[in-house]
Amino acid sequence: MAKSTLRKVTMAVLAPAMAIGATVGLASAPASAAVWNSCEQYGNTTLNGYTLYNNIWGSGAGSQCIWANSGTNWGVWANHPNTGGIKSYPNAKKVINKSITSLGSLSSSYNVTVPSSGSYNTSYDIWDTGYRYEIMLWVNKTGAVGPLGTSQGNVTLGGHTWTVYKGNNGSNDVFSFVRTSNSTSGTVNVLPILKWIKDTKGWFGNVTIGDLQFGFEITSSSGGLDFAVNSESVSSS
Repeated sequence: MAKSTLRKVTMAVLAPAMAIGATVGLASAPASAAVWNSCEQYGNTTLNGYTLYNNIWGSGAGSQCIWANSGTNWGVWANHPNTGGIKSYPNAKKVINKSITSLGSLSSSYNVTVPSSGSYNTSYDIWDTGYRYEIMLWVNKTGAVGPLGTSQGNVTLGGHTWTVYKGNNGSNDVFSFVRTSNSTSGTVNVLPILKWIKDTKGWFGNVTIGDLQFGFEITSSSGGLDFAVNSESVSSS
């Protein structure tokens, strides 16, 4: 089951940097010179209000390099072996820091280019400020990957139809919403999903939403594959 026991992206910036695959991957960046790139294990930077993380955290990982033209136009080249278990979650993070009831709106748009091979999902990873609850929104998936927990059935929320999974990884509760068909572009109205968890299901109370991350949860990408966020936006009020 392709799910971590603890999502390490939230602590990645605290970990010591390690050079992984430092001599490969950068050639896969766009022809226009990126304003930032890194092949370090936990390489990170902040661009126009988004924090980018290379975030290679899983065991048995291979090489991965991240590039960015901005906080909302970035990508990775990844060469992870064809073995089980999540190897990385390169992502761009936006900090929200508002309780659910104080949010008037929370939405995000995405446009990605992803490979046809490998094993991965493209997902939002949303955390409360106490890191007790994790809400994942999978907009596409390829290969041998699946969410943690047991199916709670289908629901149409935020402009999409999802299969919902509920589980716990030993450190926090995880609620995964897996889109019933793959999408590479669209808009997700996130707030109704949070309210459904809180008000309809009662799985948590009026928590404060901290990090909203968007990226690629990669299990395998043997031989080297390119993942790109062509555009992304997060807006809240």
